[in-house]
Amino acid sequence: MLYMFIIAGVFTGVAVATVLILSKKKHQKGGSKGTDHALAANLQDEKVKSEIILNSIEDGVFLIDEQRAIQLFNPAAGVITGWDPKQTLGIDYKSVLKFINEKGEPYAPEKDPVNIALTEKRTVKDNQASLATQAKKVLSLAITVSPLLDAEKNVRGAVGIFRDVSQERQEGQKRAEFVSTASHEMRTPVAAIEGYLALALNDKVSTIDSKARDFLEKAHESTQHLGQLFQDLLTSAKAEDGRLTNHPVVVELSSMLESLTDGLKFAAQKKALSVEFVLGAPNSVIDASGGNVVKPLYYVQVDPDRIREVITNLFDNAVKYTDAGKVTIGLTGDTNVVQLRISDTGHGIAAEDTQHLFEKFYRVDNSNTRTVGGTGLGLFICRKIVELYNGRIWVDSVVDKGSTFYINLPRLSSDRAQTLMHEESSQTSALGSK
Repeated sequence: MLYMFIIAGVFTGVAVATVLILSKKKHQKGGSKGTDHALAANLQDEKVKSEIILNSIEDGVFLIDEQRAIQLFNPAAGVITGWDPKQTLGIDYKSVLKFINEKGEPYAPEKDPVNIALTEKRTVKDNQASLATQAKKVLSLAITVSPLLDAEKNVRGAVGIFRDVSQERQEGQKRAEFVSTASHEMRTPVAAIEGYLALALNDKVSTIDSKARDFLEKAHESTQHLGQLFQDLLTSAKAEDGRLTNHPVVVELSSMLESLTDGLKFAAQKKALSVEFVLGAPNSVIDASGGNVVKPLYYVQVDPDRIREVITNLFDNAVKYTDAGKVTIGLTGDTNVVQLRISDTGHGIAAEDTQHLFEKFYRVDNSNTRTVGGTGLGLFICRKIVELYNGRIWVDSVVDKGSTFYINLPRLSSDRAQTLMHEESSQTSALGSK
């Protein structure tokens, strides 16, 4: 919502105004009393305006300092959480804002939107959060947290805005259940139709003339597309309600991506597009004994089938919307994050569309996309899968120059990866012996 950002601006403006006024008073010892009164009046006016806005809106607003203690908690925040706003002042935010997962467990630090905003110095939006109120009631929240930075980019606190979306989420759950049931039921007759069409096109089973074959091939192609639509609807419904099948294991991404690129390049070659896999050179290590480049090992804990689904979807989109040039799959990272990227030299995406690109059923409406089929669910599913692993996906794009989709995933150290792989091996052996 627009006014969410306005309120955040008000906070920042008041803070800056306060610092400037106090600083000015400190250095203007010879200033007149009239000037002091004017400055005080201006400050008081800004405070009154902020209080009017904060007390009027229905969304909860909080402000914490760099020690993570609450310094402001508006009335709506109190209503939503069940806390008296005055009692929250000076308390660590985690004692008041108790974020929990679907199992009722406290959020891990790497998923806590407030912690992420403070540690990574970026705005965080979480539309799937849940909160345990003071009365032990669980609410569904949509929350946005932005860090407050000084001139040297040091974190001085954070401002958060949240609202209760329990009713909307329940309604969404009902819609998802309907879509899931309908899609599942319709897949059976569609699969039967596709099977009969395949038999009709089989020369060993039936004999048809060329004209009938052409009709049947088009019908078969349309049936396959319809089946994929139902599958996407079913997958998106499962992604929304947490039923998406997920078996995370330790994966070394550089080897996986190199192999996957070899398999994907044939689709690009049909359009005369070149494909390359680029491993991040800044992290390469030179082996002094042999002079060879030792590839860095990028370990993550993910379901390889799910990540392969994401990369394949992004790659297929890159091929669809690129008429000439190349598609690049890249991998790099640092000690904490592994970053995948899929770049193309295609049509590009307008800035007003990129912010909605990962929403359900959203499709860019222009002459390029109208000629290419799609459900508007692929990128939504990609986002849901990436978020399963506490990752992030976004896009940078320039119209007529191309797009680059980025995926950040938490990186495992080699020692941690080896430990987890040993545990996975032990579990597998234990299951096999039963």
